[in-house]
Amino acid sequence: MVGIVGFSRDGVGYIVVVALAVCLVCSVLVASAATFLKPMQTVNAKADRRSNILEVAGLPSGPDVDVNEVFNDRIESRVVDLSTGEYAEDLEASGFDQRDAASDPEQSIKIAPREDLADIKRRSKFAEVYLVNDEQGELKTIVLPVHGYGLWSTMYGFLALKPDANTVEGIKYYEQGETPGLGAEVENPRWRAKWEGKKVYGDDGEVQLSVIKGSVGANTANAEYKVDGLSGATLTSRGVSNTIHYWLGANGFEPFLKKIRSGNLSAEG
Repeated sequence: MVGIVGFSRDGVGYIVVVALAVCLVCSVLVASAATFLKPMQTVNAKADRRSNILEVAGLPSGPDVDVNEVFNDRIESRVVDLSTGEYAEDLEASGFDQRDAASDPEQSIKIAPREDLADIKRRSKFAEVYLVNDEQGELKTIVLPVHGYGLWSTMYGFLALKPDANTVEGIKYYEQGETPGLGAEVENPRWRAKWEGKKVYGDDGEVQLSVIKGSVGANTANAEYKVDGLSGATLTSRGVSNTIHYWLGANGFEPFLKKIRSGNLSAEG
């Protein structure tokens, strides 16, 4: 019996041809679905990012909230030149992708090993920041994107600071691949709450904020700069500390935050 011209249904050739045909059809279907769904995925990813920014800034962000409406009403996105701390007036936040820029040699820098505390290898020359203003137009919260390596993964999150550019308003990790029940507790609201009110910079202007091993108690020295460690996740905790020290240090947002504190830079630029 012949099913395909030149091939017997009982032969190996017939089986190979049918298998290839099935693979081809499946490939076309998958590629078509991916192309069709990509715009929707992009929209959903943008909404999820905005929802996380609103949450860390203490703004409404639940499932019943119009995320885009609240974001557009309360938050101003700006792109900052990390080398100067100035706003990059020629870059629109709406068209800027920091992750893409970090992988582009022309838009990023290679970090020297001795300076790469967050173990990210490269970083974009620019970064997007999110400024929350009150009803009078005064700066209320500064939200900064941060990322760094933990035990198993690069962890992406946002750190929110009060207008003094030194006091923590909140922290939110939204993407990580750490061990469930251990390092993945960076997403636990109870642990995140321990960051509120902590200070970033010491009197010497250096980053002091760190996640320690164990708990911060009433007798812990310099407790305002310390956050409880994640139980059983020493390397993830260290990764969080290193991320904070890098991104709020001289090679990260420190020049920008210094200008905010000195009054030389406002939400309007």
